[in-house]
Amino acid sequence: MKKTILVLSAALAVFAVQAEKNPLAIGDAAAGKAKAATCAACHGADGNSVNPVWPKLAEQHALYLHRQLQLFKQGLRPGTSMPGMAAPLSEQDMADLAAYFESQKRQPGLADEALIELGRRVYHGGNLKTHVPACAACHGPAGEGNPLSKYPSLASQHAAYVEERLKAFRAGETWGDAEDANGKIMAEVAKNMTDEEIKAVASYVQGLHAAE
Repeated sequence: MKKTILVLSAALAVFAVQAEKNPLAIGDAAAGKAKAATCAACHGADGNSVNPVWPKLAEQHALYLHRQLQLFKQGLRPGTSMPGMAAPLSEQDMADLAAYFESQKRQPGLADEALIELGRRVYHGGNLKTHVPACAACHGPAGEGNPLSKYPSLASQHAAYVEERLKAFRAGETWGDAEDANGKIMAEVAKNMTDEEIKAVASYVQGLHAAE
């Protein structure tokens, strides 16, 4: 009996650690759907926003979404309305919302044909002359991102939103704390990008998606 209790305690401890690291361990997509009604006004009921300056949340990694909601709630990530929207959310709310939006299908976008060549070149190869690294190094060749590193999925994201974020990073906008280096990494990545490169990469990302 004592051995069984010890094994069960150890299992619960492992689950607690996993739940802390991965909101999917505690997030309930069905509960998140009910809680997402407020989010729908800007991001769409299924996470596909209509306004291109508001990001698509559908298919975004739950780990990334969960962490961004934490940063908004803690006042560590700047934003217009998001800090106020995140303020009343509990950890369970954030985990549920993250699980729900990750479970949704992101609608594909289209890239501007005139910008594809430059966008592809910078996204996959960077610019060695100006020390701009390839976006694909962190966000993947198909824009799938890296959930464990909390690098977001970019595939089919709105070009207008991506362009705005890259320009903000280039201007030095960062967020997070000592444990969140991603905002600082992006500021370093974007600081040498030209307006032309930013627009081309943003457009390329909008049309980027895995082959059917």
